[in-house]
Amino acid sequence: YLSDLLGNKKTVIFFFAQLYGEYREHPGGSQRREATRLLMERHLESDRDCNVFPDCVARVQKFLVSKLGEDWIFLVLLGITMALVSWTMDYASAKSLQGTSLPRIPSACPFTYSSVGSGIPELKTILRGVVLKEYLTLKAFIAKVVGLTAGLGSGMPVGKEGPFVHIASICAAVLSRFMSFFSGVYQVSSNILTVGCAVGVGCCFGTPLGGVLFSIEVTSTYFAVRNYWRGYFAATFSAFIFRVLSVFNKDAVTITALFRTNFRMDFPFDLQELPAFAIIGISCGFLGAFFVYLNRQVVLFMRRPNILTRFLTKHRLIFPAVVTLVVTTLTFPPGFGQFMAGELMPRECINSLFDNFTWTKIWGSSLPPGLGRSAVWFHPDVSIFVILILFFIMKFWMSAVSTTMPIPSGAFMPVFVLGAAFGRLVGEIMATLFPHGILFDGILYRIIPGGYAVIGAAALTGAVTHTVSTAVICFELTGQISHILPMMVAVILANMVAQGLQPSLYDSIIQVKKLPYLPELGFGHISQYNIFVEDIMVRKVKFLCSHSTYREVLHLLDSTSLKTFPLVDSKESMILLGSIERSELLALCDWWLSAERRILTQGQSSQGQVPCARISWESFAFVDEEEEENEDDKVYLSIYLSIYLSIVRPFTHSPIKTQQETALLRKYNIKVWEETEIDKPLDIDQIRIDPSPFQLVERTSLHKTHTLFSLLGLSHAYVTNTGKLVGVVALKELQKAIEGSTRSGVRLRPPLASFRDTIRKSSLLISVPLEFSVHFLFFFLVFPLDFFFLFFSTHTCPVYFSFL
Repeated sequence: YLSDLLGNKKTVIFFFAQLYGEYREHPGGSQRREATRLLMERHLESDRDCNVFPDCVARVQKFLVSKLGEDWIFLVLLGITMALVSWTMDYASAKSLQGTSLPRIPSACPFTYSSVGSGIPELKTILRGVVLKEYLTLKAFIAKVVGLTAGLGSGMPVGKEGPFVHIASICAAVLSRFMSFFSGVYQVSSNILTVGCAVGVGCCFGTPLGGVLFSIEVTSTYFAVRNYWRGYFAATFSAFIFRVLSVFNKDAVTITALFRTNFRMDFPFDLQELPAFAIIGISCGFLGAFFVYLNRQVVLFMRRPNILTRFLTKHRLIFPAVVTLVVTTLTFPPGFGQFMAGELMPRECINSLFDNFTWTKIWGSSLPPGLGRSAVWFHPDVSIFVILILFFIMKFWMSAVSTTMPIPSGAFMPVFVLGAAFGRLVGEIMATLFPHGILFDGILYRIIPGGYAVIGAAALTGAVTHTVSTAVICFELTGQISHILPMMVAVILANMVAQGLQPSLYDSIIQVKKLPYLPELGFGHISQYNIFVEDIMVRKVKFLCSHSTYREVLHLLDSTSLKTFPLVDSKESMILLGSIERSELLALCDWWLSAERRILTQGQSSQGQVPCARISWESFAFVDEEEEENEDDKVYLSIYLSIYLSIVRPFTHSPIKTQQETALLRKYNIKVWEETEIDKPLDIDQIRIDPSPFQLVERTSLHKTHTLFSLLGLSHAYVTNTGKLVGVVALKELQKAIEGSTRSGVRLRPPLASFRDTIRKSSLLISVPLEFSVHFLFFFLVFPLDFFFLFFSTHTCPVYFSFL
């Protein structure tokens, strides 16, 4: 041990092994302390034997806490909860349909404004990083569930899908707050909200695959792949529990599709029918754009400042009550509803529109025994074409108006029913034009109008929502993929036409509500690479310097409403040092001019001490007014008061006047102290500063800026040139660059939006040329239907014309 004699702290000993020698470190320092600890544990082993049970309990508790924080526990709880909520809502609404619907719509009016409407537009905004108050609270959850159940139970043409996505997201957010006690991963809101959207669609229709894809298309611009399996796991589990509960309640024999069809699989359609399917897709594109346009115009009309809108705003129950009265009167089965299948509920409508019977061949003869609820569509004196046309036209405007009521309502299911009716109408026309079927290879194959109805439902829904995953939802709803090719063709064509005319229904609501959003860039526009940040940024930036005074900070807070302010080195160099939150500056200013600090600093000054200017503002506590006045009297007012009274007292004898003069003197001294303090430089060391705010250079292209804002969920970014702050760009500037005009006059449009209307900034009104074009296209679409209506009705329904 020569090294010990030499005083080395580390000892190395050479041990001989069988083949080679090995150097090992002598146990010293930390190794010796570890050996001592192990030896002490051996001595205390007998004492630990008496505490075996508490130790086991602690280990089990630690194990459970670690396991409860895993992903699959959260996903299972979310799936079970939403499946129970969905099934309970369907059961309650089905029971409510047995009574009258009129008194239930007022009860559907929400207890909170955050539960109005669909909820998907707000979720898109939240996933972009914008904070919307009370949209993910338990209060909104209860209001949404109660209002949606009452709305569905009233029989109004409102949907469940949109509000249920909001409900599932609220449930996911509430569960994440509970699960965050076990694992901090659930504090990331974007991950859990994405899973909640997938579960909402999955357990609403029992379609997990289409639900995940639809939630991605609707809510996300860029989707994190790590959330993919979470969405599928939770949506599949939720859909499974939802269908099991239906079997348990004897609503279904086994776990099957919600709207199961029995189309032939060997030859579902002929190649010659593809033009008809393409016509359905193009027509649904025009109809979907017109539906979005009509829905937005109703909302804008209700927001116009006139006597009627002010009255309806003050009495919010009147508008849904009037709409309910009109809709229920028109759909009353013994009245006008007998000409439009008024006694069928939405689910019964879809089941009947998807059946395999050809109604034009049945009309005028005895009804077959297996027709079921489809017999409601037949009237002895009215043609089936008249009934389908009346149903489509009446339900079209009813759905567009009903979805604007201040109640939890969605538009997916009403539009789905409209698309099925339109597809059924085209299918019946094809069956009439080809009564014996289409000849192929010497074999006649009959037309299946139910297949046209499925394609029309997927196409119109995809046109309204600007999604392609509605085809997958239709596959899962019907349980068949025999019409996969024509359905995809129709959905893609409908999306192409609808995107060129109007934004999606959810984007339209975002624009009407003026929510912060980032439009999509078009493909193939070279302008997005020629426009740079320096062309759209704001150059007059409100900033703070390292030597700014409190007066400048107060003026900055009063003159702007920005949430963050850049911090630069000086006004001359403009080197960006970081950014400061508005809340930090407010708290610092409140502490700097607070009564607590004033009393403390003046008390130290009166005792001959240097005032403590580096007291943390985080320890600030509000002081009672009476205690504040007493402390002021003790600290500094005695000096001024004695001088003042020694001069003024011989000339006055009124105690009331003396108290007033004392109060005026105290206020004056406080004002003088505040004026002195706010001229002092800002104490940067007392503020939490973000040293690395997101920065862009001046020559960053608009395409790259849009990508970064979308991926990172940014609300703003500072523009620098060799470290110097030269401007700032926010969502507002990006929106103007994409949808409006830039300084260079370049204009960008979203995909296939060369014919889209120009939305005015103030009122969001549609321009006259587009309105004329939409009306012209709609007339061009409806004119062939009117031709068939006149052709078939003049031969089959003279009684109906006499009724009109």
